[in-house]
Amino acid sequence: MAETVAIVVGVVLLLVCLALAWLAVRRVRLMRGGGVDLCLRRRFAVTDWHFGVARYRGDEFAWYRLTSFRFGPTVAIDRNEVEIVDRRPPLPNESFAIPLADSVVRCRDASDEGRGREVELAMSDDVLTGFLAWLEAAPPGYRQAS
Repeated sequence: MAETVAIVVGVVLLLVCLALAWLAVRRVRLMRGGGVDLCLRRRFAVTDWHFGVARYRGDEFAWYRLTSFRFGPTVAIDRNEVEIVDRRPPLPNESFAIPLADSVVRCRDASDEGRGREVELAMSDDVLTGFLAWLEAAPPGYRQAS
């Protein structure tokens, strides 16, 4: 009986270690490929912030949740369909949830499919500068974000 319990515990610990290793390797690969640290929330409650890594992929800003096992991005923002609605500093009651953020940007999906869906992105000033430059760098003829 004790051997069976030890085997089950060993297998569970091995699976937990493999899952943690997968998340660590995934984060390192995303950061080496030009990723930036960014917090995101879709529901606007103080505790709904999620840590992740974002990458620029052409006209798409892809955000990968830090604790997700998905291969693809959790949220993808199209440069041609996004509008910046608001920009503000983090609120005092958000400081525990987004400790590295200097700015919070609220974005709205202006596409017909998005139907005004909004997300908030919490980022450092350096990441914000890159994000705004990426938005403004759309090729001629594309609709510019406001």
